[in-house]
Amino acid sequence: MTATATAPVAGENAAAVRRVSVARGYRFELVKLVSQWRIRLVVLACWTAPALFVAAVSRQSTLPSDTLFGRWMHATGWAGSLVVLGFAGTWALPLLTSLVAGDVFAAEDRLGTWRHLLVAVRSPRRIFAAKALAGLTVVLLLVVGLACSSAGGGLLAVGNHPLVGLDGHLLAPSDAAGKVLLAWACVLAPTLALAAIGLLGSVALGRSPMGLLLPALVALAMQLAQMLPLPVAVRLALPGYAFISWNGLFTDPAQLRPLAIGVAVGLVWAVAATALAYAVFVRRDFTNASYDGTGRRAVTLGALPLAALLGATVAAVAVATPSAGSGIGQDKVQRSVAVAFAHLYRMQTAELKRPAVTEAELRVSAACNKGGGQRTAEGAGNDWRCVVSWHLPGVQAVGTAVYQLDITSDGRFVADGDGPKEVNGYFLVRTPIGDAPNPLWQFDGNVELLDTTPKG
Repeated sequence: MTATATAPVAGENAAAVRRVSVARGYRFELVKLVSQWRIRLVVLACWTAPALFVAAVSRQSTLPSDTLFGRWMHATGWAGSLVVLGFAGTWALPLLTSLVAGDVFAAEDRLGTWRHLLVAVRSPRRIFAAKALAGLTVVLLLVVGLACSSAGGGLLAVGNHPLVGLDGHLLAPSDAAGKVLLAWACVLAPTLALAAIGLLGSVALGRSPMGLLLPALVALAMQLAQMLPLPVAVRLALPGYAFISWNGLFTDPAQLRPLAIGVAVGLVWAVAATALAYAVFVRRDFTNASYDGTGRRAVTLGALPLAALLGATVAAVAVATPSAGSGIGQDKVQRSVAVAFAHLYRMQTAELKRPAVTEAELRVSAACNKGGGQRTAEGAGNDWRCVVSWHLPGVQAVGTAVYQLDITSDGRFVADGDGPKEVNGYFLVRTPIGDAPNPLWQFDGNVELLDTTPKG
């Protein structure tokens, strides 16, 4: 039996049969969600735990330097928020969307309360809208809590100081604040996509625990896919790519095209998965108390359309982007390393109280190879090696420094200094006022996967 609105009985009091509005149903569903102890606990954790974590780590002598922006947590409070953002996109947000969206419909199946809800509301469509909006509200509350708590904890513990970008340029505190908030806003798109997939799983799989786990499993599959040597078009077409493409905000110029594609794909998936969840919901049989999901309908109205959507987004991105293969090539790596080194060399010069020098005067260049020149200089890997050269005004000798690079498939790299010691071979430099962190010892960078910048 397909759920339909119940017609009013002749002579029945009009007030008694008046339909419940979406706004009233939304308030009811929101109260039901926030009355659950686990939801309250999660909201409390999202609004307090990041601040405590960032404040505690920022005061430690050792920092999570293997985490993006982790090495700068002593320098500025904004770095801690970005560290939390990286963790949230990988683990926290998929689990939170599973907990909220993956259970918003399945809870009624476990409790056997669908009939009571239908009698009260008299419209499956309004029930779906109210539940989806209530779940969205809680998810947004969790994301806002993570952002505000992590930023507040960092600012209180370290302060509002400039932030070093992924190409070594220095962002003023106001610029850093704007880009950190924009990065958190951008991850809403993949979060909504996972939440919509959670709604679909909750509707299609009934009281099965797989509905609750579906967003987390999809996120895990996307993480595994990002570790594979996939073409750029496939990588950008995954609905969770905006969880990592926010890195491009912290380069100069900003690498906005991959981020825009990732956000657009996430929003398309959010709309499509929500529409599929709605289609499954309004066609289900509420008269069967033992309903536990319909396997065939879950496949035909759930899995197959999403698979087709993935194929369509891959084709659209492939047509829209000029890059092919991994997107990581020798010229791009050399350009990224040279730009970052030039910015950071100027920072080291200021620390050592030496005469200021510009990037144009330095004329930094980098020569990089992969596998000692025995392999094609393309793609991700930890066997990249770069020799950086620069010039100082009035000095004929050319300065050189060696770096070992570990480049991941999403274009992020860590450059580890390999000498000379006085330039990049040690994590401290001796300044007139004492030892200070050496910005050239290790640094993070980002290779632009799309061919959007002119080659120098």
